[in-house]
Amino acid sequence: MTEKLVFEFVTLFVVLEPFGMLAVFLAVTAGLEAGQRRKAAALAILYAFAVLVFFVVVGELLLIQMGIPLRAFQVAGGLLLLLYGIEMSLGAHAPGTGPSAASHTDSSSSINSLAVYPLAIPSIAGPGAMLTVVLLTDNREHAVIDQLITTAVLGSTLFLFLLILLAASPIMRVIGQGGANVLRRVMGVILSAIAANMILGAFQEWLGLPPL
Repeated sequence: MTEKLVFEFVTLFVVLEPFGMLAVFLAVTAGLEAGQRRKAAALAILYAFAVLVFFVVVGELLLIQMGIPLRAFQVAGGLLLLLYGIEMSLGAHAPGTGPSAASHTDSSSSINSLAVYPLAIPSIAGPGAMLTVVLLTDNREHAVIDQLITTAVLGSTLFLFLLILLAASPIMRVIGQGGANVLRRVMGVILSAIAANMILGAFQEWLGLPPL
């Protein structure tokens, strides 16, 4: 049992990539105050957990009934990330990060919108994470109690993820607004490359092409 828990924790931690996400989180929340940034982090983790639990409960049935392959998730998630990466690299304002964000975020849905997209989906609860929780809780191999334990492991992993994101505020104080703007554009290029790789990987598997 211990080995299974460690395996699931490590698998989820690697798939979720919290340290890689930290740079993205810093970039997209550059226009927020420290308290707003913490709120965005908590909401993003909460929404991501809800989405992934949904896939734990009905993900396998959904995939089977709708005939949705992993490639479709890869392409859809890749397109979302590509669009956001282009916005970041060109300096366009992300939801909740524009010039008026500081004055309107708490009284509007800006933080909530930012937490949903692009933080919770597709950055945290992306196609890979969705498929991973479906495989770890396969109804054909795991009993209900095992699935509940896996869900608890998921919750623990996301809690650790939240602690890492909360470290963004002191990092932000060090790099400042200028550093965050530079980071935002650099991460936009990197996100675009990751998105393109996701989309090309899906077509590579579909067409049986050699690795890039």
